[in-house]
Amino acid sequence: MNLPSAFLTRMQEMLGEEYEAFLQSYESGHYQSLRLNPRKTDREEFMEKSPFHLTPVAWEKNGFYYSEEDTPGKHPYHEAGVYYIQEASAMAPVGYLDVQPWDYVLDLCAAPGGKSTQIGAAMQGKGILICNEIHPARAKILSENVERMGLTNAVVTNESPERLSAYFPEYFDKILVDAPCSGEGMFRKHEEACSEWSPENVELCAKRQDSVLDEAAAMLKKGGRLVYSTCTFALQEDEGSVARFLLRHPEFSIKKTHRYDGMEPGRPDWAGTEPVPDGMEKTIRLWPHKLHGEGHFLAVLEKTGEVPEGYRARSLYGIQKGIAPKDFAAWKEFERESLKKQFDGIFLLFGDQLYLAPKDMPALKGLKVLRPGLHLGTMKKGRFEPAHALALSLSPKDAVHCCNLSGDSQEARQWINGMTLSKDGEKGWQLVCVDGYSLGWGKLAGGILKNHYPKGLRKTM
Repeated sequence: MNLPSAFLTRMQEMLGEEYEAFLQSYESGHYQSLRLNPRKTDREEFMEKSPFHLTPVAWEKNGFYYSEEDTPGKHPYHEAGVYYIQEASAMAPVGYLDVQPWDYVLDLCAAPGGKSTQIGAAMQGKGILICNEIHPARAKILSENVERMGLTNAVVTNESPERLSAYFPEYFDKILVDAPCSGEGMFRKHEEACSEWSPENVELCAKRQDSVLDEAAAMLKKGGRLVYSTCTFALQEDEGSVARFLLRHPEFSIKKTHRYDGMEPGRPDWAGTEPVPDGMEKTIRLWPHKLHGEGHFLAVLEKTGEVPEGYRARSLYGIQKGIAPKDFAAWKEFERESLKKQFDGIFLLFGDQLYLAPKDMPALKGLKVLRPGLHLGTMKKGRFEPAHALALSLSPKDAVHCCNLSGDSQEARQWINGMTLSKDGEKGWQLVCVDGYSLGWGKLAGGILKNHYPKGLRKTM
């Protein structure tokens, strides 16, 4: 691998005697891993069904390494949202965020969605999760992954941190800032990142991180937790960004947390500030020559104080108002005929598209919103057509009629490619599943199950 010379010089200065071991890690190849979706399965169930060779990731209970011979991205389970293919080190920051059900959480730099969907899994569909991405194309990918993993309480926005902070003063219990960075930790996995690297880009990223962190600080409640993470080794972007932030924001401190085997403490002498804030050794570095994962850095930051008893976070425009029941009567008829569960929340209509937002969701007036909650479907004249997102949020027990396909069958792969199936049964909507994991909708009539798998998602597997 042709690593930039200026990068190598700096790494040698940083690592000293460990430098050769660090270089050797680039010759060993990267580890491949996935994270199970607990809204779809659990460890024991999946280990029984899994066609892959899995080894646990120490710092994420739902994380597993898989072998080179495995191809989980080409299996129907992937399309059903049973797991998310995610680099092992990238699974670490969310664990330190300590997300609980009913929290208000912001993932500020969220694309492509690995950490957002990890947060959503921990929330168990309860509370409010806002997943934001400033770049439109990446925000679209984020929205697609939120849908695939079946999240029901997630809002996807395409905004700048500055715009969001005006809407959400001291609003969130937890904020993740997985900051845009120079990507040095990904050189082994993505060689193209080497060609984009320069010392000037490192400095540019560090300045951008300062701005993003300042906006995040304004959106966090007193007593709240902010986890800052990068996938780079650069001093200015790691210990440096945290140190500069603490000097600007004395209301924050670094929280001491458990380090797993192979994780190393951050270095106060790498802060690059005067004075050096207390607690820099409580930050955490993940080195590719120390553990089975790529380069990562994280810091757990807590905001001083506590909110008054009975405090309720309020956004700029208050609570989102829903539409009247008469405006979604066709949905209620579909719910009665095709579902065994009832949905509760704020019903929203965008054109003819019906969404279900979580209770107490903040009003989103003026924001660029890609997904204002769970997409239920399309309100058509006199009828309702369910959305793919709704199917992926369900389990077989939630649907009146199900068609279950085997994960290793040709039928399952043909379904994902858009083909119809022959099937007997009562006409109407059927939840199509693969080994009990929801995959999409089909509509049965005359012995033919018509395929409603979205055309944009169809693929040959």
